[in-house]
Amino acid sequence: MDRGKGQLKLGMFLRPAGHHLVAWRHPQSHADAGVNFRSFVEVARIAERGLFDMLFSADSATASSVFDENGLRRMHYVAWIEPFTLMASLAAVTTHIGLVCTASTTFEEPFSLARRFASLDLVSGGRAGWNLVTSGNHTAAFNFSRDEHMAKHDRYLRAREFAEVVTGLWDSWEDDAFIRDRESGIFFDPAKMHTLGHRGEHFKVMGPLNVARSPQGRPVLVQAGASDDGKELAAETAEVVFAASPTIEEGRAFYADVKGRMAKYGRDPDDLKVMPGFYVTVAPTQAEAQAKRAALQDLIHPEVGLALLVQRTGLDLSGYDVDGPLPDVDPEHAISSRATLLSDMARREGLTIRQLYTRIAGGRGHYDICGTPHYIADVMEEWFRTGAADGFNIMPPILPAGLEDFVDLVVPELQRRGLHRTCYEGTTLREHLGLRRPENIHARARKAAQ
Repeated sequence: MDRGKGQLKLGMFLRPAGHHLVAWRHPQSHADAGVNFRSFVEVARIAERGLFDMLFSADSATASSVFDENGLRRMHYVAWIEPFTLMASLAAVTTHIGLVCTASTTFEEPFSLARRFASLDLVSGGRAGWNLVTSGNHTAAFNFSRDEHMAKHDRYLRAREFAEVVTGLWDSWEDDAFIRDRESGIFFDPAKMHTLGHRGEHFKVMGPLNVARSPQGRPVLVQAGASDDGKELAAETAEVVFAASPTIEEGRAFYADVKGRMAKYGRDPDDLKVMPGFYVTVAPTQAEAQAKRAALQDLIHPEVGLALLVQRTGLDLSGYDVDGPLPDVDPEHAISSRATLLSDMARREGLTIRQLYTRIAGGRGHYDICGTPHYIADVMEEWFRTGAADGFNIMPPILPAGLEDFVDLVVPELQRRGLHRTCYEGTTLREHLGLRRPENIHARARKAAQ
């Protein structure tokens, strides 16, 4: 596949102090970033200066799936500002960049979620996106009055119906439903208000939603699962997929797989943007970049390295030699597709437990790149031109310094090659991503009947 001309998409993957496992220990990061709103504002404004398409925030409904106190006490990603609250606040201090955050279909209700994200879309002027997850961490279930986590296949069945209900609610009102005619006293046209009346296996939702449509029609739907169930759900419902592809070959395979599934749902492959994570360490010279990387790696304590692996794989590693091989991960009982990905990586490259946690301490299974702006732009261009990605979610090792490095060094090189915008040409997230504004399904049906 040769894409020829075109521009790639850029997301900024938020994480409090940075993406490296021990980013909070680095003197150029903000150790208190998880509770420091001004730090997030700084990062958002740097990303907007770099003309990024969107901010992307992951989330978890549990502090950690690791119960070992020695490992847990060293991890910085255990408590931080709830992402929806964060994005709503960032909407007031940014003007163009998209605002995407995570909410779980396993522990949420469709109506309340649809209402919140539709409201964020209005508040931000059409810049909101919902990252749909089914929640892989089993400990999250214990925070929602459950004795055990729902089985993976069942979570995806619920997620599919959940997405159907939410998108249906987002079409409760047609674009011109609200007349607001003071003279006649008519506020809205009842013919353009639509009750959902959904009754399914998991949900019964009457509707309509009590939030109007936004400038971009409805929030962008983002999905991050890489299992077979996840890819099928993405092909059916998602408009952006946040992928984890540690090699370009795996990136191409994932890209072709997901987009190849879309035709059976009547969807055009260009209506879905695949954006793998890119963990980037950049400096003017290769030696400087390697030195930056080494400075962080030297801060990893074995306890936190093991805690990361337990969290990501669900394996009980107590009693295992850290300089021995990783035990096998059963794909059928893996907590997420990422667990299988890491197991495959360790087996393929012959990595010990220590080598694996050192290897993923930054990228956590995403593509890990370290080098000069020219080299990094070369790699990004190859992924983009050869059908491995439509763009990337950038994962700086430390924040805000790592993002500033990318914006000041890599973005100009991408712009020089015509791969990145030189100004925002639109105002909504859909316009940034080149996604069509969805027509209200009821308005479309009425037109078709005429």
